[in-house]
Amino acid sequence: MASDPISAPASAPETAVSQLVSSSLTRSAIFLVVTINPGDENRAKALSLCADISGLVRAVGFRDIEAAVSCIMGVGSGAWDRLFGSPRPAELHPFREFRSGPRHAVSTPGDLIFHIRAKRMDLCFELATQILSRLAGAVTTADEVQAFRYFDQRDLLGFVDGTENPTGNAAADAVFIGDEDPGFAGGSYVIVQKYLHNLDAWNRISTEAQEKIIGRTKVADIELDDSVKPTSAHNALTVIEEDGKEIKILRDNMPFGSPGRGEFGTYFIGYSRTPRTIEQMLENMFIGRPPGNYDRILDFSTAVTGNLFFVPTATFLGDVSPAQPATLSAPDETSASPPPSKNGSLGIGSLKGEDSHE
Repeated sequence: MASDPISAPASAPETAVSQLVSSSLTRSAIFLVVTINPGDENRAKALSLCADISGLVRAVGFRDIEAAVSCIMGVGSGAWDRLFGSPRPAELHPFREFRSGPRHAVSTPGDLIFHIRAKRMDLCFELATQILSRLAGAVTTADEVQAFRYFDQRDLLGFVDGTENPTGNAAADAVFIGDEDPGFAGGSYVIVQKYLHNLDAWNRISTEAQEKIIGRTKVADIELDDSVKPTSAHNALTVIEEDGKEIKILRDNMPFGSPGRGEFGTYFIGYSRTPRTIEQMLENMFIGRPPGNYDRILDFSTAVTGNLFFVPTATFLGDVSPAQPATLSAPDETSASPPPSKNGSLGIGSLKGEDSHE
């Protein structure tokens, strides 16, 4: 029997069936972010889709079983309060901005995300069309990106992207919430950002300079030795450790672009069991570790969107009713999830931290 394309049959905690976060990379994807329009009827439409989205994925995916059609649905902080109320995921909050000089990790509108994946873009397109048809009049599209795999998993800067992704049980451990928030075990957090690249400026610098910015060789994708790799290299600043252990995330970044408009970009999407891991990465990149020692890739790349979503389990979505009430108003979000501490610790065990740069 074929598995449900929105859920994972194994690896996730046994209390619920997770969405298919840690599935294999595909050749095509659409990243669709929408806001829910005011009105009870629009809220009801959004709730109705929660229960029905797995059926939409099955209907589209059945046209070509080998194309591996899937969709991950996530819910933003404000939308969670409006749709479901309390209880809420312990670390769900609005996207945290980071700013230093000209570098700015912006926060942009977004209530729901649909991460649509398949080996064929036409099936991604069909599923996005069906989702928006079900939500017609109830949502406004905040951002839509049609993305593609580029040669051997490279970004438009010419480097392989996602080399250090965890696999198997390590991937499940990295992305699925466990006993730290038992009411939402099997769920995940996802942070997305759309980056636009200045390729003309990037291509004017030498390959050696590019490699020192990224921290890997361009052709062979080999990590530079620490003796020659700058501390500001991208892969140096995005390594996060807690008690001597590296804390992994799962990336499914994809290139996108329009040569006719001179638009070349990377859609960053990172899944994690806590948003603090990626937030610490962003602080290191935009502010610097230490402050001022920032990621030089940001001299060539600009973040134009930024969102944080919670990814409920497929079990949770399947149990949603369009008539269900939101039980409580929003809590104080400043205390729901502390930002990364300035000493680089995520405080995963103690949930402690200091204010982030905003």
